[in-house]
Amino acid sequence: MSLTKAEENLMKHLWKLEKSFFKDLKDQYPDPKPATTTINTLLKRLIDKGYVNYKLFGNSREYYPLISKNEYFSKHMSGLIKNYFNNSIEQFGSFFTNEVDISDKDLKKLKDIVDKKLKDKSDD
Repeated sequence: MSLTKAEENLMKHLWKLEKSFFKDLKDQYPDPKPATTTINTLLKRLIDKGYVNYKLFGNSREYYPLISKNEYFSKHMSGLIKNYFNNSIEQFGSFFTNEVDISDKDLKKLKDIVDKKLKDKSDD
């Protein structure tokens, strides 16, 4: 399930903090801060979607993510590849390397990452 930009933004703050009471979470936003009701609505949606949960401490809730940033990003990227590149990593790689302005230095770094991964897999 995908997140809206506002939900994703709140998750970024929560991933950074790891766990947070409402006030600390709201403090993460730059001025002008969103309304309290807006943040509460986003938290409710994220709880309903299964991305966030909380522990009660008296009348206060300490919120925490149920999915890591890496897990979310991995699922998000898989969805992009499936929906926009016919589930083909080759089409994605071709688009990424041909249509995105990448320096020779960064292309070399990507090649090194792929080469290392291939070596690691062949060692298994």
